Amino acid sequence: MAGPLTVGFRNTREGHVKQNHYGRLGAVLSADLINLSETDAASIQNLLEAHEIRRPEVVDADVEGFRRWRDQLARAFRSGDSAEQCSAVNDLLVEATIRPWVSTHDGLQPHLHFVPDSADVLSRVKAVTAGGLAFVLCWEGGARLGRCMRSECSRAYVDTSRNGRRRYCTARCGNTEAVMRHRSRHSGPKP
Repeated sequence: MAGPLTVGFRNTREGHVKQNHYGRLGAVLSADLINLSETDAASIQNLLEAHEIRRPEVVDADVEGFRRWRDQLARAFRSGDSAEQCSAVNDLLVEATIRPWVSTHDGLQPHLHFVPDSADVLSRVKAVTAGGLAFVLCWEGGARLGRCMRSECSRAYVDTSRNGRRRYCTARCGNTEAVMRHRSRHSGPKP
C-alpha cells in the first residue's frame, strides 16, 4: 500500500508484518465480490474464505444483503471521475457505519478494525470493502479501480501494478484484445 499511512498493516504473533484487509485487500475483495458469477451462500462463503475473512459463515438469509452490497460496490468501479468515485465510496462508508476500533484478537498486536469483531459477517464485509476502497482511492488514486476495457468483458479490478496503468482485468483479456487489434489491422485483401 502506497502512502504514509500504515493502517493497512498489522503485526502477527510471530512479529511479521501482514497487510490488513482495510488496505488494498479490501478493495480486491470488492472487485471479486462484484465479479462473483454465483451469488449463493456457498459461493460467497468460499470467496470470503479465500480472502481470509474471519468467521466467513454465510447462510441463505445473508445472500440478498450481499447481492445488494455488491451492486452498491459496483458504483465505485464505474467511472474514472474522482468526484463520482468519492461520492460512491462515501455512500459505502455511510452504509457500512464505519468507525475506528482497535483490536487485539487472537493474541495479535493492536490493529485497526472498522466494526467490532463481534459484528455479523455482512457488516464486517461491508466495513472491509468500503474501508479498502477508501484507502485505495485516497492513497493510490481512483484510476486503480476499473473495469476491463475488452469489449466482451466488464469485470471489475483493482490495479495492483507498480505503474498503475492496468486497463484489463487479466493479462489474458489484454492479450486477447491485442490480438484482435492486430488481426483487424492486418486483415483485408492480400496482393
